[in-house]
Amino acid sequence: MRLTPLARDLGRILTALAGLIFASTAVSVVWGEFYAVPALVASGLVPLAIGVALTRSFERPDDVGKLHGMMIAAGGWFLVAVFGTFPFLLVAWTVAVDPFPGALSVPASVDTPTLTAFRDPLNSFFESMSGITGTGLTMTDDEGALPRTLQWWRTLIEYVGGVGVIVLTTAILARPGSGSLTLYESEARSEKIHPSIVTTVRTIWWIFLLFTFLSMGVLWLAGMPAWDAINHGMTGLATGGFSVTDASIGEYGKPLIEFAMIPVMVLGSIAFPVHYLILRGDLKNLYTDLQTRWIWPYFGLGSVVLVGMLALDGTFPASRVTVVEGVVLTGSTASLFQTVRYGLFQFVSAASCTGFGTTGIGDWSASAQVTMSLAMVVGAAAGSTVGGIKLVRFITLSKGTAFRIRGVFYPESAVRYLNLNGRHLSDEELRQEFEEAAIIAFLWVLFLAVGLAVLLSTVDPSFTLENALFEIASAQGNVGLSSGITGPDMPTPAKVTFLFNMWIGRLEIIPVLVLLRGLFGTFGLYR
Repeated sequence: MRLTPLARDLGRILTALAGLIFASTAVSVVWGEFYAVPALVASGLVPLAIGVALTRSFERPDDVGKLHGMMIAAGGWFLVAVFGTFPFLLVAWTVAVDPFPGALSVPASVDTPTLTAFRDPLNSFFESMSGITGTGLTMTDDEGALPRTLQWWRTLIEYVGGVGVIVLTTAILARPGSGSLTLYESEARSEKIHPSIVTTVRTIWWIFLLFTFLSMGVLWLAGMPAWDAINHGMTGLATGGFSVTDASIGEYGKPLIEFAMIPVMVLGSIAFPVHYLILRGDLKNLYTDLQTRWIWPYFGLGSVVLVGMLALDGTFPASRVTVVEGVVLTGSTASLFQTVRYGLFQFVSAASCTGFGTTGIGDWSASAQVTMSLAMVVGAAAGSTVGGIKLVRFITLSKGTAFRIRGVFYPESAVRYLNLNGRHLSDEELRQEFEEAAIIAFLWVLFLAVGLAVLLSTVDPSFTLENALFEIASAQGNVGLSSGITGPDMPTPAKVTFLFNMWIGRLEIIPVLVLLRGLFGTFGLYR
């Protein structure tokens, strides 16, 4: 197999990543963290040099086919995670060594245990992979103690990863007819807004930017500080979940902020072609588009079920006192409000694969944690920023199974069609759709089980089965909610397993397997 197209496009991706790193030095300067500037410059020079070398060496490769497109997507995600590690690692070691005098010297307050964790290359790689895959699981104990430079870098890679680093590179660097469609589709995005895929992804980015500023404004008006609103607006819309506070959204203790965040997470859960049509005035897509139509009952009923479980379990007892915007609630009223408040937010956070938290989840009942785990496995709409199996596949499997069962009651000569999102699928067309959904779902569950087995055999025995299931579903679903397992003290085998689960979860497994098979075949490791 010729790797020329792979090398050329990976070089372009690394060049784009270097640009993001260099641009982030502005944050260091604005916040007076001058000691971080050399670390960022060095972090950007490495991918820039490799990217330019690859791009110039393989300037005229063969056309990109579907096979190479999948390999470029999987390889691109992995390399961005690898080279996105350097800002965490080099800033942490700059603070430890403090090699610069004068204005570049490191203030003593910066050297915290939270930042110390990033001196371990594996922890830095974990944070980078978690960010670029839009997962949000973190190696930090207190995100608020990190320098603003690293808070921003975490937010930026998650923001870019939300829409897709492949889409970003395609939009900025790709030329029409250069395999852009293959790259776009290999990232599980089959809907096009315009005939040209380059124009499509540029439109997606304009929509994304519009919603980003809208989200920031809503959160700021709800009472969130400006810096926090910027970061949470970006990661919330990208359904990523990285925060700049120790307790995520729960840090503020303000229901208004939590309720303001819910529509931001829902926006990130709807396919961007649907957003485009709605912004053009075609509002009927809120209920005519199959996935969007399912989102409302899915989020609504799921929240009701979770709230009901929390109420039956007595998770928030009536003895608690709650103050809501100056109003004191006591007894059963406070209990009901807290149950609805936390249940609604956490289910939407899980189902949208955002991963923001408002309360501890590790001590919830097994039924509540499993409900959240199922929401993280399914995810929301394909063509959005979410992870998981995706609603369209869940719908296809559900309708396809019912269609097959009903077929038993029809004569063999009957001609039947299945209506799926306005398309009338014949038996052959349904077979293809059903097969794709079944393969993805099977592989998803298979790797989920493998990750669960590793986790149960390596982590502290005090964590329960539902804790472990919750954690691995969060990692592979690219969610970021945690039952308390993930952290810098997590065993190395569990960290490596999570790295793989986050990678395959973001790319829906197949491109990663294709890349590994192609590399094994190229280097004679597979016969």
